[in-house]
Amino acid sequence: MLKLGIVGLPNVGKSTLFNALTAAGAEAANYPFCTVEPNVGMVEVPDARVDLLVEKVQPQRTVRAAVQFVDIAGLVKGASEGEGLGNQFLTNIRETDAVVHVVRCFDDPDVVHVMGGVDPVRDREIINLELILSDLAQVEKRLERVRKVARGGDKEAQAEMGMLERVQAVLAEGNPARITEVSEDEEKLLRSFNLLTSKPVLYLANVSEDDLPEGDNEYVRALREAVEASGERAEIIPISSKIESELAELPHEERGEFLGSLGLEEPGLNRLIRAGYRLLGLQVYFTAGEKEVRAWEIPVGAKAPEAAGVIHSDFERGFIRAETVGWDDFVKTGSVKAAKEQGLMRSEGKEYVVKDGDILLFRFNV
Repeated sequence: MLKLGIVGLPNVGKSTLFNALTAAGAEAANYPFCTVEPNVGMVEVPDARVDLLVEKVQPQRTVRAAVQFVDIAGLVKGASEGEGLGNQFLTNIRETDAVVHVVRCFDDPDVVHVMGGVDPVRDREIINLELILSDLAQVEKRLERVRKVARGGDKEAQAEMGMLERVQAVLAEGNPARITEVSEDEEKLLRSFNLLTSKPVLYLANVSEDDLPEGDNEYVRALREAVEASGERAEIIPISSKIESELAELPHEERGEFLGSLGLEEPGLNRLIRAGYRLLGLQVYFTAGEKEVRAWEIPVGAKAPEAAGVIHSDFERGFIRAETVGWDDFVKTGSVKAAKEQGLMRSEGKEYVVKDGDILLFRFNV
């Protein structure tokens, strides 16, 4: 399950956005720190392919892929040293797969900004610096312990020390840990430290209704230039928390008309989830039968046994083959049965790389 942490300065629209995305009812007030505990909300991934599968198969049960959003209290300058609500909330970010950094890109005299005026470049730098300083403190603390062991000749400790010193140097220059050059083995070790700035990030530019559907204004352009200048390959998604809030309050059947009146084809939630999948290199395959239609998340490039393993470890351990119908073949024939009758169901072995939208039936023996 994809787990995204929503961060940003106070009053940039984080909790309003969280409420709209999850309908979880998190408090959204016009003052800092109204989100005292991290709010957690689960959202089913909108996927028209699941809708079509359900229509054709008529299963007893449907299980969609899901995303967990964690709304983390607004950070302020000095948070890494305990300012505002301090380090307790940085811990919540460590538990997520990726960071969604909400940046205010709209003017509104009725919504105060904790730093004064609206400046997305400054806001991004403040949050990034606090995360970097928190990581630097953690790395230096770890280095102190590892160096003692390394001096005794422990080769593993010496290797870890070398990597941590490189990470320390990157952080000390004001850069995120994720740009540190590491080997494949070192990458696994670095991941185990769960550093805040080693997590992938995407930016949500919170714009006004008037700036949609283009999602472009001077603030968004300034943010984009700053991200590009930093060398960070992060996606920027314009979204309006106000529009998302209004959309969430409408009956489902009225949402399409509302979006159309604004020149939008889909809710911001859909774009955010797709961006999260791209960010983490995830895709979906399906299992489909009378009892259940289900979407399963796997890494792009996963082979059939690994895909089977997300259902149960026995499926991966005893994998024999995967009976496979590609999504386009399913759409063309209208059912798995018809695809099989027309010779479009394939029997794939252990080296098969699963494609997004594949419908799979695993054969295994333990």
